[in-house]
Parts: sequence; structure tokens; C-alpha cells
Amino acid sequence: MDASSYIRWFSDIRLADVPLVGGKTASLGELYSALTPEGVRVPNGFALTAASYRDALTEAGAWDRLGPLLAGIDKRRIADLARRAAAARAIVYAATDREDLRHQVTQAYRQLEQEYGRNVAVAVRSSATAEDLPTASFAGQHDSFLNIRGADGLMESCRRCFASLFTDRAISYRIDNGFDHFKVALSVAVMKMVRSDLAASGVTFTLDTETGFRDVVFVTGVYGLGENIVQGVVDPDEFYVHKPTFNAGFRAVLSRRLGSKAKRMVYGRGHNTTRNVTTPARARQQFCINDDEVLTLAECALLVEKHYSQKSGKPTPMDVEWAKDGRDGSLYIIQARPETVASRRKPEALESYVLKAHGTALAEGRAVGEKIGAGRIRLIRNERELRKFRPGEVLVATATRPDWEPVMKLAAAIVTDHGGRTCHAAIIARELGVPAVVGTGSFSKRAKTGTAVTVSCAEGDIGHVFEGTLPYEVERTAAESVQKPRTEIMVNLGNPEVAFKTASLPSDGVGLARMEFIINQHIGVHPMALACPDKVTSVRDRRKIKLLTARHKQPSEFFVERLSEGVGTIAAAFHPRPVIVRLSDFKTNEYANLLGGADFEPREENPMIGFRGAARYAHPAYAQGFALECAAMKRVRETMGLTNLKIMIPFCRRVEEARKVIAAMASLGLKRGENGLEIFMMCEIPNNVILIDQFAQLFDGFSIGSNDLTQLTLGVDRDSEIVAFDFDERDPGMLQMLSMAVQGAKRNRRHVGICGEAPANYPEIAKYLAELGIDSISVNPSSVLRTIEIVRTAERGSLRAAG
Repeated sequence: MDASSYIRWFSDIRLADVPLVGGKTASLGELYSALTPEGVRVPNGFALTAASYRDALTEAGAWDRLGPLLAGIDKRRIADLARRAAAARAIVYAATDREDLRHQVTQAYRQLEQEYGRNVAVAVRSSATAEDLPTASFAGQHDSFLNIRGADGLMESCRRCFASLFTDRAISYRIDNGFDHFKVALSVAVMKMVRSDLAASGVTFTLDTETGFRDVVFVTGVYGLGENIVQGVVDPDEFYVHKPTFNAGFRAVLSRRLGSKAKRMVYGRGHNTTRNVTTPARARQQFCINDDEVLTLAECALLVEKHYSQKSGKPTPMDVEWAKDGRDGSLYIIQARPETVASRRKPEALESYVLKAHGTALAEGRAVGEKIGAGRIRLIRNERELRKFRPGEVLVATATRPDWEPVMKLAAAIVTDHGGRTCHAAIIARELGVPAVVGTGSFSKRAKTGTAVTVSCAEGDIGHVFEGTLPYEVERTAAESVQKPRTEIMVNLGNPEVAFKTASLPSDGVGLARMEFIINQHIGVHPMALACPDKVTSVRDRRKIKLLTARHKQPSEFFVERLSEGVGTIAAAFHPRPVIVRLSDFKTNEYANLLGGADFEPREENPMIGFRGAARYAHPAYAQGFALECAAMKRVRETMGLTNLKIMIPFCRRVEEARKVIAAMASLGLKRGENGLEIFMMCEIPNNVILIDQFAQLFDGFSIGSNDLTQLTLGVDRDSEIVAFDFDERDPGMLQMLSMAVQGAKRNRRHVGICGEAPANYPEIAKYLAELGIDSISVNPSSVLRTIEIVRTAERGSLRAAG
């Protein structure tokens, strides 16, 4: 065979060549020069085709030796697998030592030298014929070599790359996926190195890799060469861009996360072609690329996705590698392939938990959610013991704190002595989808670390802690098969990290997006401490605030960026469905726990009915903090283009107070009706119900907060263990309040919904509200399926009664 056919230049490669050269190299060269935005380039190079590999092995008689060597190989026998794999690599390495192939490689390298200079550095990358398939990516199974110089070094790396078809991991992977070892061939891509060792590199996905959510571009990046990020040895920077609003002309990064980027791969010396060095502390505290570069990479990835989707005749999410050259400052595309993991996930299924046996009940309390969890107890008596917690254990404590959230999300279940359905443990557990039993009284005093228990919240209002590991089943219903009722079923949400996953549920949007969760978990600083940092008296707090806000010119910019990205992520996840965000509703004692908070909060005997909600917004003590909240919401709607965001005012006691808040918002750029802005009010104080006709003149809608409305109607402190049994949304007085609120809103032609958990906890309340004709019911994600069924049943009953 003519040796010249073994070499193909990227400029000659077409999509038709994919079966020959593999998925990686097929789309390089002129394809990207036509697709990518201005400023993004493609490094030139050539490929040794799969024909090179096959012909070399045929002429060397290697197939006759490889067949018996790999016959009957058992991946479980590790030593034998390693021995056979090494022998197979030696056969391929020897077979590819061909003079005609060496001549062609040398000539091709000389051509690169003419264009880029003597001794040009190149990358040698594998591309197998079975790679990047819809069902198997083969990612990381074969070897690549970076910073290769000289024709002799290049030939050596090409031979080693060919031989890597028989690495231990590649053989094992083919066995797992049912591939014939001898029907897979490998080509080698040789590409001019991009000097990302002097800048940055990374990978861009055109979907969220954790949930499969398709409406975002996910950009990751690290300093130095990209091998570190591909191998997963460095914590990268992460960025999200929202596709629909980006395509509509809003050029904004949706959210970002600063990675540690502890190592940086750079060029090596001698036999060590690359090496890792420690990233300087100052560089670690900065993002490796700026917003404009993130947006350019997103644009490029969208163009690539569009091209491949058109060619395949179906949506094709892509995995695109990029590199930034530290010398010329340009961004380069160095690989693209179809994404093969997250894109294959089926739509989210809704779950119902059923306990199949009952054991000895060790404790009972209020059930949170409707799930079941089992594991061994980990008793947490103080914060130091959190470090001992292991994923899958059952967290048992007297109570939980907001800063325990990272551990709580690893728990199989949570059990606390204190608290009701609206305590911190309950709210966070619902958010995370972790079953919890709260208010057990004294279980932590009897519990022992290591004891196996089953925590069941699948039996109604009362949750149980059973001795031992009991059997249970999870019944799953495909989300797309659910028949939705006339009444809108929405979700309550606060954690942006679960927004993409939650958006796949058959909901009509977000009825309550809690701003407090974002401030607590993603900011951690009192808004006034960022607006007026000079008034923070604690040296320790000032030092922490300075570290957190180091990237920003003003500390207040940190608050606006983090809050807008948190709320924006939720709004983007559900776009174009409505998302109603409640402005901050911390109590004074909760605000005081934030960094710098003690300098701005009064001490109150009863924070529950103290300086909270609307009372703060127009008050001089919080006016500057409120301005930051409004700036963040304005950024979500105007800069990010997420106009599906509606804003809700909590705990608004009087009509005059409402007028002041509406006026303050307008002065801060959030004018009701402008750019379609709708402003809602929480209906959670009896006065809101009594004067609903007057409040309706100022707001576009109402959301009934059943927790506060119940405690203020019945005069019950919902956090008091002594009188908590009197907290019952089914009380006749409460039902009358609900009726008056719904009828009043409808009389004034205003939207009315409910965002407390009463409809999920008590089917009779969901039925009652549906019969009243409420517009929407918003519950936590785990309650969506059951609420849909309850409301549909109630609506059918109402229709029959009317007929």
C-alpha cells in the first residue's frame, strides 16, 4: 500500500472520514474555521490514519500473535491482565516501526516546521474508530503525549500511542462494553501545541454534566496544559451560560465557581516532556479566564453543537476541549466529540416510597418529605464531630445549624430532638430531598453511633425511626406521563445547586424561591457589612470579608454577583416558566449569625414578629442592604434577560408599609409593570387577609404563607415545643382565613397561590384549596407527584358535583 495514504492533513479531513480517523480529528481544520466565532482558532496538524495501524500489524504478522494472547482474558485476574496487555503493546510497538511510516511522519513534521518554526512542539493524541460513540466514549482509555519535539521523538510517541490500544484499562473497558479487540483500530492525531502552559485550558459541554439539563453551556478551565483537567486531578473553575437568553442577545455569565487549581501543568525538560508546578496563591484566587472568554467559548460550543445536530438529525450535545495560548492570547479549539453520558439519561422520574415491613419503633416525630432512608447512626453532639460523618449515615442530633448543610446533604436521613416541620433541619432536608424526622423529644440521648436504623417519612404526618435495616420499595413514574391538573402545581426552592434537576419535574414553575438560602450558603456575609464594611468592628470578620471579596472592586459587588447568579440559576433552570423570588426574610437573630451581622442587628425578645420582611426594606437601618438585593434582582432580569423572574415581598404588615416598599423598589430600578415586572406579596398576616382589597391595588398577586398565617391566626409559636401540637393548618379558623384570602384575590382579579407545605402534609387542605379555585399550589419537590394526584382528584370531584 502507498505509504502516503497513511497521512492525512487536518485541512483535508471531512465528516465522511470519521470511520477512518475517529471522532476526534474528523472535525478539525476547515470545519472549525468556518464555524467558530472570530478570535477562536484551530491548531493545524495531521493524522496517521487507522489504515496505518491495520497495515502495519498485517505486514508484521502481528494478528496471529495477538489473537492467542488475548483469547479468554479475564479482567478480574489483575496480574494476568497486566502481563498480557504489556505483551500486546510490545507487539504493536514493534510492528509500527516501519521505515515508510517513519518517512511520512518526518515529512509531515517538516511541513509543520516550515509553518511554525524549527523544532515545533506538538501533541500526539489517540483517536480510535470506536471512540465517541453514543453508548461508549472510550474517554481516557488510550495514551496522549504532550510537548513532543523533533521527528525522532514524534515517531516514538506515535508508536507508543498506537500501542496504547492495549492498555490494561482499554482492554477492560472493551470487555465491559462488548467490543471485539480486533475490530477496533486507532489513528493518531498530531497537533501543534497551543502554549496553554502559559495561560489556561479546559473543556466545554453544551449541557449540564450532572443532570443532563440541556439549556446551559458548561465551561470548565484550569491554568496550564489541559491534561490535568481531563484526568480530573485539579479542581477547575466552572462557568454556566444560559442558552436561550444568550441566543436572544444577553451576553452574561449565568454563574461561576472558583476552583482551587492547585497544580499547573507546564512544559518539562529532557525525557519529562511535561511537569506539574504549584499554582501561586494569588492566581488560585482568580479565575483562569475572563467573562468575555467564557462567552466566546460558549458561542463556539453552540455553533459546534448546531452543526453536529444538523448532521445527525437530532439534538447532539457536545464535549469540546479548548486551550488559550499565553503568547498570542488567542483561544483554540483542540477537540470536539458528542457527549455520551449525561445526554443519555432518561427524563427525571417521580418517586413514591413504600415501606415493606415494620420493626421496633425507636422514636417518632414530625415527618419531613415522603422518603425512606436507612443507614448507621452518626451521633453529632458538637460541630467538631461533623468531621467524623461519612456519606450514607443517619445524622442524629439535638438540632441542626445552617452551616451543617454540606454534611446534611450526604446523609441517608436526619433525626433531631427538637423542631417542627418549619425548623431549619426540616427546611434543608426538604430542599435536599433527604428524609428527616424532627421533634423526637430525646432520641439523641438514647441513640448510639453505629446502630443500624430505618427512617421512614412515607406514612403520613408522623415519621418513625425503626430499629434495623428494613426493606422498602421506590415506585417511579415517568415525569412525562403525569397528567397535570387545572390548578398550577409549582415548587418551593432555595438551593441553586439542585435547580437543574428539579426543573425536570412536571411543575408549572417556582412558587417560592428562597433568597435566604443563597445569602446563607453562597454569600455568608450580612448585606450591610458589604454595603458599609468600615462599620464592621470584628477584626476577624473584616479579614474574612476582605478575603471573600478580593476579586471585586467594592465588597458590595460580591453580594450582587453571588445573589444574582444564585437566583438567576433558578430562573434559568425553569425558563420560561415563572419563578417567584421572595426577598430576604431572615429574622434578626438569623441575620446576626452572618459575617459582620452582629454590628447591624438589634437584639429582640421575639424575632419571629420583630424586625423582618417589609419592615426592613424602607428602614434606614437596612436601606443600603435592600438596595443590594434590588440591584441583584435587576441584574437577573435586565443583564441576564431572565424576565420570567417575579419578585415577592414577605411579612408586609400594613398597606402604608407596602406603598413605601413599592416606591423604594421603583427608585432602585424595579418599577412594577416596567419590562413586564410583576410584584407579589406574601399573604401571611391576618391583616393581609382582612385588607386584601387594598393590598390588591398595589400587587399583581398573592402567595399564602401557611406557616406564618397559621401561627399568627392561632397565636401559636411554631418553634415552641410546648405548644407546637396546637399548630394545625386544618383548624376551622385557618380554613376560613384561606377561604377569605383566595376569594379576596379572585374578587380583585389577582393571582393567588399558596407556598406553605400544608397542601402536601394534609391532602384535605389541597382538596379544599382546589375546590376554592386557587390558582397555584407550591410544594417542595418531593411532594409534587402526590400533590398533583390529590388536586386532580379534587378537581374531578368538583366537576361531578357541579354537573
